[in-house]
Amino acid sequence: MRIDNYRFGSIQIEGDVYQKDVIIFPDEVYSPWWRRIGHNLEIDDLAGIFEYEPELIIIGTGAYGVMEVPQSTIDVIKEKDIEVKIFKTKEAVNEYNEAIKEGRNVIACLHLTC
Repeated sequence: MRIDNYRFGSIQIEGDVYQKDVIIFPDEVYSPWWRRIGHNLEIDDLAGIFEYEPELIIIGTGAYGVMEVPQSTIDVIKEKDIEVKIFKTKEAVNEYNEAIKEGRNVIACLHLTC
């Protein structure tokens, strides 16, 4: 799945437009993606992604980087031998598209607003 465009509050993936946060799996887009504690990403908020056995998870923390990713969440991902990269969402989109071009097994978790 390729991200065609991102702007504050909206993302276009393979021609479809989403206006709620998304998780991009290799074969589908999950939206709306809600977190248990709004702007805080807990490991429980990532339920289901580990079944895909990704080699890389890219997290977009919003246009201004407001969503926080606690070290405890990062640690659990790394314990599963998965690389994790965290960026503001615009950079996360670029990293995701690059990883897709490289043929990597990647999942993106993207906060679209703040």
